[in-house]
Amino acid sequence: MLDLYQVDAFTNSIFEGNPACIVPLPSWLPDEILLKITQENAVAETAFFVAKENKFHLRWFTPEIEMDLCGHATLATAHCLKTILKYPSNNIVFETASGDLTVTVQDDFYFLDFPSRMPVPAALPELIEKSLNIPPKAVYKSRDYVLVYDTEQDIKNIKINRQIFDQINLGTGGVIVTSKGTSCDFVSRFFTPQASILEDPVTGSAHCSLIPFWAKKLDKKELSAMQLSKRKGILNCTEKNDRVIISGQAKTYSIGKLWIE
Repeated sequence: MLDLYQVDAFTNSIFEGNPACIVPLPSWLPDEILLKITQENAVAETAFFVAKENKFHLRWFTPEIEMDLCGHATLATAHCLKTILKYPSNNIVFETASGDLTVTVQDDFYFLDFPSRMPVPAALPELIEKSLNIPPKAVYKSRDYVLVYDTEQDIKNIKINRQIFDQINLGTGGVIVTSKGTSCDFVSRFFTPQASILEDPVTGSAHCSLIPFWAKKLDKKELSAMQLSKRKGILNCTEKNDRVIISGQAKTYSIGKLWIE
């Protein structure tokens, strides 16, 4: 029997932000069991962690694959450790596939110190281009494709033809659509081909590319961002050369148990 927590990340309201499940483990289970648990949870990401001496070994799974980096599930795990499991320190270090990641807790906010991934100009694969109802003005790429548009209304109006979109496999990557915001510095949405959840509600890792991109374009280090999914997410962002700081809040949705045999 294992503990299971579900947390809405990048929001201060239940039923908003991005839901993640968190499963603390005494030691690592086989990967196929971790994947089955994730599939059963049926949210965008499940985070698993094992406590080490001064940090936590953290891994993230979608229902399809293990991820290299996940922002909202990291924030959700920090929230779980701090508010439910009463971890005493306000600095939480996670050992991950993307190196050591530090989350600092201050009042009700969680500050994620993540690697910066500045996107570079790129050609857009034909399948992605054909799947979009509105063509982008510019195309960049890091882990994810970053498609830049003129207006926030364009971002709201984007529709994906999934029959075409799902013909491409981007591994751990996805497609970000972004523009300047009307009530914040920039807005975005995030889509993953061949995934059970096409549009991710709030994508922390995508902001590893969005923050350096918009910081350079707008010539500012501190930025406010909104992800325009149905659930909406609010992110406070800071550009720090080869690192980015992404901060937000979280709300606990459920606490339970799970059985694997």
